[in-house]
Amino acid sequence: MTAPLSDYFIYTGHNSYLTGNQLSSDCSDVPIIKALKRGVRVVELDIWPNSTKDDVHVLHGRTLTTPVELIKCLKSIKEHAFSASPYPVVITLEDHLTPDLQAKVAQMVTQTFGKMLFCPDSECLKELPTPEKLKYRIIISTKPPKEYLEAESNKRKMNNSHNVKESDDDVWVKEPPELTVDQEDDKTDSDASENNQDNEETDACEPEVRLSRAPAYKHLIAIHAGKPKGGLKEGLKVEPDKVRRLSLSEQALEKATMSHGTDVVRFTQKNILRIYPKGTRFNSSNYKPLIGWMHGAQMVAFNMQGYGRYLWLMHGMFRSNGGCGYVKKPDFLMNVNPNGSVFNPKADLPVKKTLKVKVYMGDGWHLDFKQTHFDLYSPPDFYTRVGIAGVPADEIMKKTKKKEDDWTPVWDEEFAFPLRVPELALLRVEVHEYDMSERDDFAGQTCLPVSELKPGIRAVPLFNRKGEKFNSVRLLMRFEFI
Repeated sequence: MTAPLSDYFIYTGHNSYLTGNQLSSDCSDVPIIKALKRGVRVVELDIWPNSTKDDVHVLHGRTLTTPVELIKCLKSIKEHAFSASPYPVVITLEDHLTPDLQAKVAQMVTQTFGKMLFCPDSECLKELPTPEKLKYRIIISTKPPKEYLEAESNKRKMNNSHNVKESDDDVWVKEPPELTVDQEDDKTDSDASENNQDNEETDACEPEVRLSRAPAYKHLIAIHAGKPKGGLKEGLKVEPDKVRRLSLSEQALEKATMSHGTDVVRFTQKNILRIYPKGTRFNSSNYKPLIGWMHGAQMVAFNMQGYGRYLWLMHGMFRSNGGCGYVKKPDFLMNVNPNGSVFNPKADLPVKKTLKVKVYMGDGWHLDFKQTHFDLYSPPDFYTRVGIAGVPADEIMKKTKKKEDDWTPVWDEEFAFPLRVPELALLRVEVHEYDMSERDDFAGQTCLPVSELKPGIRAVPLFNRKGEKFNSVRLLMRFEFI
């Protein structure tokens, strides 16, 4: 835990205050507390003025959600931040406030967290601190106050008094969305336009503005966020004397990686990249996290309110490193080759090792479920799906034969998985109950980081759809590397 923060994947939530869907669910501190207890290290708050513009609320700006007091959320974060991990919690603020309200937020944050706050001495960090040095600290990350932007905008207008047209603003981010539907998690997404872009519109590390009306607010921002003006190349520019955080939607990331994949990797070797769900995920579904991870993105932000296979992958990744919320990125994502090149996710890589998984048997369902849960008139017909989530070349799913009418099925089947990038591979395990006339019933799942699997015979606990561990359900499995 002694490398800069940029060297880690960080357990990150999106719209952490929502209790359910993105449109009409209430805002509350309860999902924030739940996420922190699970080990989430990055919490997002959207802060807006109230109707009279004299106070601050936390709510989703596009919706009719019931707001919650900001101070309540901050106090809950303080109380539960380190219940699962001693390592730093980052609060990302999507700020829609006036300078006066920014000053009020600064007062709230300072009074709530006090010495827990990490406020760097310099205006802009040249290198991020380590998780070890930031134990039990709270970090604020957001864009700069509006007066920065207004002053900088005026300066640009003066510099462009000869009517020279400036470059388009983030055309690579604001292109119309591709409304393709992922097979697993996006079946209920509506056919709507992208309208959930983070409000981070410029590079944050600008010169001091003499008449700033919220200097205390500016002082709190430890990790500056922003989307620099210009195209993709400019957005991914690595500057030697400062670090920053860049936010991209899942679709913008896909577009960026298609033509500038190695630039994304190089950017994340020093800076923070945050990926967030597209705006059409009204039902709080999620996207495939591996695209961000294989390009070095530290903050792959997920909706923690629901469940689904992609969220199971997130749970699996952050079972690594003792569940502390920080997972060291593989060395190949941080290395620069002698010729100056970096890891290319599209490269054709050789197989490094092969994981052999044997599924012996399963037990415990008769203790955790009613006798009629799976089938009214007979014992269940269980089968197990086993596979790999990782880089595209490693991904595969296989399944055992079904065992009919048996609460304690014995499969005794073995599978081999050749792995090109085992460092990013997750072992996926699901158990289902076969149903001839209807959809197969769910009977448990888990995701395990391949890098932390220990060879030998193991009793592997299974979890429900929401990621909560069953009391008794286990699979007897054997792991072997060749």
